[in-house]
Amino acid sequence: MPLASKIPAYRIVYETIRTRIQDESFQQGTLLPSEHDLCVLYHVTRPTIRKALDALVHEGYIKKHQGKGSVVMGVPKGIGILSITGTTSAIGQHNLKTRIIVKPEVRTWTSAFSFSLTEHEKELGCIYMERLRYVNDNPVFYDITMIPNLNLPRFTSRSFENKSLFDILRKHYQIQIMGGEQQIMAHGADKTLQKYFRVPKDHPVLQLNRRMETNRVNFYVYSQVFCNTDDYVLYGRF
Repeated sequence: MPLASKIPAYRIVYETIRTRIQDESFQQGTLLPSEHDLCVLYHVTRPTIRKALDALVHEGYIKKHQGKGSVVMGVPKGIGILSITGTTSAIGQHNLKTRIIVKPEVRTWTSAFSFSLTEHEKELGCIYMERLRYVNDNPVFYDITMIPNLNLPRFTSRSFENKSLFDILRKHYQIQIMGGEQQIMAHGADKTLQKYFRVPKDHPVLQLNRRMETNRVNFYVYSQVFCNTDDYVLYGRF
C-alpha cells in the first residue's frame, strides 16, 4: 500500500479486511475472525482492530452482534450514487467503465453548483474533472467533480480511467467520505446530455448536486451528477 508509513495502523487493517470482503475471501454471512485473532493476524492492539471494525460497520460491510462477533454483510448494494460507498463499490469494477471527458485540472471557482463556498475555499481554487460512466456498456452517469486544491500532491497526474475517485482519495490521501447533503431534481436532456446519453431532446434526466463531508475538517467534495435512469433504479444510504 502506498505511503504505508504515513497511514494509521487501523486504516491498513481496514483496507485489508475491506479488500478481502470485496474479493469474497471473507464471504457474506460468515463471521470475521475474533478481535483477539485479528490482533494476532495483523500484529496490532485491540483498540486498533476495534477502530477498523467500526469503520467497516459504518460503511455497511459488516454488522456486529453482541456475543456473536462481526458478521460479513458483503459489498453494500444499490447503485452507490446515493451512497457513501461510491458507485464503483456498489456496481462492481467489471460492470462499470469510466470515460474521462475533462482530465483533472486546477481552476478558479466562486461557487460549487448550488452550494456556496467559504472565502478560504475560493482562495484555494479547485481541482475540476468530468467523467462519463457506463454500466454494462450503457451510459448512465455524467458527473462533474470539484475538490479543494489543498494537500493533494500529484492528483492531476493520476489516471482515473475505470478507477474509483473515492478509492483514490481514501487510499492515497486518507480522505474518507463520511456523508453529506444532496439536492435532487429532474429536467429534460440538453444538447450535452443528448450526446452523452444518446437520448432525444428533453428526455427526462435526474440531476444530483452533492456536497460531501470528509474526515478532514472543513474539506468538502462537490459534485454534480446527471443520471439516465431508464434501466437502473438508484437507491442506497447517504
